[in-house]
Amino acid sequence: MKKLVTILTVLMFILSLAGCAAGDDDTSGGNNQAGNAVDPGNISVGNAGTDSDTVYTLKVWASQEDQTLMQEFADKFIAGNPQYKVTIELGVVGEPDAYARYSEDPAAAADVFFFPNDQLRDFVSAGGLYEVTRNKEDIIARNGVGSVGSATLDGKLYGYPMTADNGYFLYYDKSVLSEEDVKSLDRILEVSAAAGKKVLMNLYDNGWYCASFFLGAGCTLTISADGKQICDFNNANGLAAAKAMYAFTGHPAYINGEDDVLKGGIGGTLSAGVSGTWNAEDIASILGSNYGASKLPTFTMDGKQVQMGSFGGYKLAGINSMITEVEKLVIAMDFADFVTNEENQLIRFSARAMGPSNTNAASNPAVIENTALAALAAQSAYATSQNDVLASFWPPAGAFGTAMVNQDGGDIQALLDNMVAQIQS
Repeated sequence: MKKLVTILTVLMFILSLAGCAAGDDDTSGGNNQAGNAVDPGNISVGNAGTDSDTVYTLKVWASQEDQTLMQEFADKFIAGNPQYKVTIELGVVGEPDAYARYSEDPAAAADVFFFPNDQLRDFVSAGGLYEVTRNKEDIIARNGVGSVGSATLDGKLYGYPMTADNGYFLYYDKSVLSEEDVKSLDRILEVSAAAGKKVLMNLYDNGWYCASFFLGAGCTLTISADGKQICDFNNANGLAAAKAMYAFTGHPAYINGEDDVLKGGIGGTLSAGVSGTWNAEDIASILGSNYGASKLPTFTMDGKQVQMGSFGGYKLAGINSMITEVEKLVIAMDFADFVTNEENQLIRFSARAMGPSNTNAASNPAVIENTALAALAAQSAYATSQNDVLASFWPPAGAFGTAMVNQDGGDIQALLDNMVAQIQS
């Protein structure tokens, strides 16, 4: 009888511990993509339910160009939020490299990082992002519809819109080309050749720019039900677009080159070049009163003028789902919210001419009068979102662009079929 009582007592004690453990799990932090019940949106500021004496280190990734600006934001955030005991540690990882660096070791990755919206699907598929629940309605209300859509997947918001300028357009030298000239690629090449100038577009190993001809021709990129890339760049329109690209790269006035070649040649050997807002300040300084920018031109396809397309992208802030402390998660969300608010988007515009996603900031007179952003806005009507572009697209598309620059046009249809097969594999 004594043995039985002892056994029953031990069992009751074990069951009571199990009940406590289950209760602890229901209130812990962790990856909310795994179904955790904690909702940072319902946690009071400065009272996240953990030890208030804990000093958290928030690791933040930003590009090399953004380090000074991000340090200013970090200092302002800490000074404006004394309820948080936090230090902010900056690391240098640019937006294009965010997913690749995250994938190397998610647990060692930054708590807050910035990435282009074409990486959203990869991050979500990997379970790498917390769903944004804190101040969600305000974030949606203050940003443009396109930018909010770029941060949303399956009805859930996974990112904080930061910029609406991740696209490209045409820079040109007004002393060589007129506003009328830059409407047509044929005219741009004709005038430039007569003036002994070159026209730059980086198509060599660069699927981002290479897609312009295909997107303008009406070709599409979509995602299949099983999450794979679907590409129709090898259809009849795609072949016509590829032939136009081949003619462009074979023109005597065409030159391939990256941004350093553009900035080194514009106003000299170059009359025009395709790039984005990140070069606006340098090019404006070089060209002075001859500084011009416009949407991309039309090109000749099957004897008709077709508007060149582009990718229109956004840059977002994301929260690493590997954060396990609830209060640290709240701090991370508040910091991402802070660095992407109206005031700081305008500061980013003033410092780096980056186009705001915030609707109030975008309507600021200084933003509206910006030559590069006006050109980007004009091109946005012909831009395709990068939300449905997977990582499998870029290497094959870049390889096709290389073939065009090298004038490898023996069997363009075969090159297209090979590119599409690789993209969809």
